[in-house]
Amino acid sequence: MIVLRLLRVLLHLFRGLATCALLFPLTDSAGRQAHIKRWSIKLLSFCGVTVQIGSVQGAQPAPRALIVSNHVSWLDIFVINSLHPCRFVAKSDIRDWPLIGWLCEKTGTIFISRGKLRDVRRIYEGLVASLHAGEHVAFFPEGTTAAQGELLPFHANLFEAAMEAQVPVQPYAVRYMNEQGRLHPAADFIGDMTFAQSMMSILKAGRMTAQLTILPAIPTNAASHRRELADSAREAIARTLGEHAQVIQMEPGR
Repeated sequence: MIVLRLLRVLLHLFRGLATCALLFPLTDSAGRQAHIKRWSIKLLSFCGVTVQIGSVQGAQPAPRALIVSNHVSWLDIFVINSLHPCRFVAKSDIRDWPLIGWLCEKTGTIFISRGKLRDVRRIYEGLVASLHAGEHVAFFPEGTTAAQGELLPFHANLFEAAMEAQVPVQPYAVRYMNEQGRLHPAADFIGDMTFAQSMMSILKAGRMTAQLTILPAIPTNAASHRRELADSAREAIARTLGEHAQVIQMEPGR
C-alpha cells in the first residue's frame, strides 16, 4: 500500500513538472493559478491529507493582503494553495529539493538566503511589487518549521512590505489532526529530517486532516510598525491554535 501511494505521489510530481514546462508558458495568470490549485488538492489527497477550512469571526480571504501563517511542514504551502494559490517566500534550501524545489520555483516561490541583508532587501522589493500587482503573497514569519504545539517568535522584517504596499496582513493558522482529534505527529518536519523522510512518515501515517483557519485581516497604515504587525499576527494565530499551542517567549530585542 505504501509503495502504491508513493508511486502515485511521484507520478503526480512528474505531471506537475510537465504542466510547468509545457502548459505554463502558454497559459495566463488565472490559468496557472487554476492548475496550481487543482494540483495542490490532488497532491494532498495522494498524501492522505484532507483539508478543512474555517474562519474566525466570519473572516474571508482579503482580495489583496500579505498572508502569514505558522509553519509546521512543507505541506503548509499546498494546504494554503488549495484555498488560493500564493507566491510564497521560502528558504533557499528548498530550491535544492528533488522535484519539489523545481516545482516551487516555477510556481512563483521567492527564495531567500538566511543571514543575507542584501537578499532580504531584494525579496522585500519583490513582495511590494507583487502586492501592488494584486497577487496573493504569503510567508512564514517563524523563519523555520516548528513542532506542533509550539509557536516560535515571528521575524518582523517582511511585514514592512504590507505597509509600503498599503495592504492588510492576514494571518492563517494551520494544524494537522489525527482521527482522534489530536495533533498528528507525522506532520512535524523539524530538526535534521529530510524531505524524503518526511514524505514517508506522512504516507505511513494514514489519514490526516489539515485544519486551515482564516483570521481577520489586520489593517496597516502610516502609523503601523512592522514589529506591532508581527506581534498582532502572532497573537491571533496563538489564540486560534488555543490549547494545542505553546507560545515560545520572544527574546529581548527580537
